[in-house]
Amino acid sequence: MSSPSPLQKDGHKEGAPALSSPAAGATVVPYPEDAIKRRQLPPIPAPMRAWEEKLRSIAAQTLPTVFMLVVLFGLWQVACSSPDATFPSPLKVWQDSHELIVNPFEGVSVDFTGVHVSEEGVVGIAGHIVTSLKRVMMGYSLAAVMGIALGILVGQSIFAYRALDPLFQVLRTVPPLAWLPISLAIFQQAQPSTIFLIFITAIWPVILNTAAGVQSMPAAYVNVGKVLNLNPIEYFTKIMLPATVPHMFTGLRIGVGMSWLAIVAAEMVQGGTGIGFFIWDSYNSSLLTDTIVALVWIGLVGFGLDRIVAYVGRKVARTA
Repeated sequence: MSSPSPLQKDGHKEGAPALSSPAAGATVVPYPEDAIKRRQLPPIPAPMRAWEEKLRSIAAQTLPTVFMLVVLFGLWQVACSSPDATFPSPLKVWQDSHELIVNPFEGVSVDFTGVHVSEEGVVGIAGHIVTSLKRVMMGYSLAAVMGIALGILVGQSIFAYRALDPLFQVLRTVPPLAWLPISLAIFQQAQPSTIFLIFITAIWPVILNTAAGVQSMPAAYVNVGKVLNLNPIEYFTKIMLPATVPHMFTGLRIGVGMSWLAIVAAEMVQGGTGIGFFIWDSYNSSLLTDTIVALVWIGLVGFGLDRIVAYVGRKVARTA
């Protein structure tokens, strides 16, 4: 018959200390509530609707600008509100140039053939802007086409770079208005000489940035074109254009800004029509408030031109 088990009635080995039970006087400490709250996950926010997310994004982008404008116009009004102020306040600009502000498209018509500006009667400030934009588009388009072509030539050919780059570096430092007598002597007319002035001003950043983009292309890209035996058009569209789009459109953005600067300066000197002529005529007529309104229009149009070229650059970079 087997010997008795060494386990006692309470299940412990003989000689082992007995475990104390809560009934023996031990105190149970509850888990702190603040610790429980810290370990709880935050509630998941409800997903926003598409229009709510879009509205919040627009507000995040526009509210800082609106706040800045409110502060700027407030400081301007306070600084120029005294009767002895020589510079008009925003309220005075609104009062004196109210008709110019609320009716900017007077004398401008739009149809299927384009935008037309009346040559008779009063023309609003938008008409002068349209006239200047037509000149800018002609000169800038020529500068973009020739600038990209010369930039590719200078970027690909060492001989062309050594021959033309010093000439470009010298000519690009000539101020835009310094070309005006040359253009008038060549073309003998205001319109073509103004277009030439825009062209000669905008072409340099396009050439230099395009050449920099071509020169910075990895050698592997060039080798791929040789291996695939691509023709010049295929090589440009499939290899060179995707690699040089950032540099190319940087030059185009700088060029369109310089074109807008050049047209205002040229029209102020030549006279006739356009936003530059409008500013000079307003100054000679002692209409400083009209000049301020024109400056606002110039800034907004220049900002719009830059954003348009940047948008086209992003589209080309995605599709290239």
